[in-house]
Amino acid sequence: MRTPRRWAIVGGGLIGTATALSLQAAGLETTLIDRGDARRGASFGNIGHIAAEQCEPMPSPATLKSAFGRLFAFGGPLDFRARDVALWGPWALRFLAASRPVAAAHGAEVLARLLDDPLGAWARLAALAEAPGDLIRPTGHAVVWSTPEAARKGLEAWRGARTGNAAFRPMEGEELAAYDAVLNARPAGGVRFTGTGQVSEPQRVRDALSAAFTRQGGTVIQADVRRLRPVADGVDIILEDGAVVDAERVVVAAGAWSAELLAPLGLTVPLIGERGYSVQSARHEWPEDLPLTVFEDRALVVARFSGGLRASSHVEFGAPSAPPDPRKWRRIEAQLQALGVVFAETPDRWCGPRPTLADYLPAIGRLEAHPAIHYAFGHQHLGLTLAAFTAETMEGLALGRPAPAWLDALRIERFAR
Repeated sequence: MRTPRRWAIVGGGLIGTATALSLQAAGLETTLIDRGDARRGASFGNIGHIAAEQCEPMPSPATLKSAFGRLFAFGGPLDFRARDVALWGPWALRFLAASRPVAAAHGAEVLARLLDDPLGAWARLAALAEAPGDLIRPTGHAVVWSTPEAARKGLEAWRGARTGNAAFRPMEGEELAAYDAVLNARPAGGVRFTGTGQVSEPQRVRDALSAAFTRQGGTVIQADVRRLRPVADGVDIILEDGAVVDAERVVVAAGAWSAELLAPLGLTVPLIGERGYSVQSARHEWPEDLPLTVFEDRALVVARFSGGLRASSHVEFGAPSAPPDPRKWRRIEAQLQALGVVFAETPDRWCGPRPTLADYLPAIGRLEAHPAIHYAFGHQHLGLTLAAFTAETMEGLALGRPAPAWLDALRIERFAR
């Protein structure tokens, strides 16, 4: 059968841009349709962590047991917007179903396959983009705790967790002492991971992929997509101004807004905007050799980027485009002050939605009812981590290569069944 040559990608985040570059480099005529607001999605303000260690499924009995104590009202990172209960309520019921032991075990198996080698996939994508050598940093990361009791419990939890091909070891005294230069008090304990990594800055990565895409002849259209209309020879993509982009195949990679495009086609997708908050300061004293650090008992992550020091926290369920909650930025900034981290008094504040499906697995594949429509969204906290792998997978589907059987677990129709 003839391989369809004209492809369109809806969504210019890391997933969409990486996929567009891979398809264009494979010889397909590819158009990337992007809304043009770089700060809108999770690709802009995330912490830049290549999280190969995150093989423990989020839906699980353990998560349910700890959820109450992690609520924002009690000082934790977890929050549910009351006015958006109609969105997260039905989603939460599916999350509960995915938390059953059998379902959680299935999720762990799929996650292990997804996270088999994200650093290798990123190395291949960076080479394809002819990107600067410091764009992807396989430097590992650290997890630290403030008190001996938190360190004891944290280390015990990690020793019982699935971490895939990533490995860790308890941090030595000298490694903990390195934090004396940036914190009021040395961490009481910590672990250092290998097999994980960090990017130089998420937006810099996306810019590098986008530049490579256009160098290879790809087309970028800055527009909102109103709807998709399947036709005999492909898909008509109706833009907000009424213009039509015709393609033989389309990939929906619009992050937290992907479900809106699929709903008119008869798909009810349990996708929620799981919003994160971050602050960034050009003024800081965080040295280059200090790794991305998770302050686990504070639910805070700090990473140094080429553009400054960024701190991130919070898991807020609700509408992806809802106004931000300034209390969450203030709490991050208060945590930094308590730790003694040098930071700007008026940092750059960001809030954006992680696209999260109820079972915390992404949706990668093509629609059974409309085979011309492909999709790649729902990567939750692993969007940056899995962007390169997803791009390679979509390239394989586009070129008709045989796919591993386990990828069937990522079909969006799994929720209809």
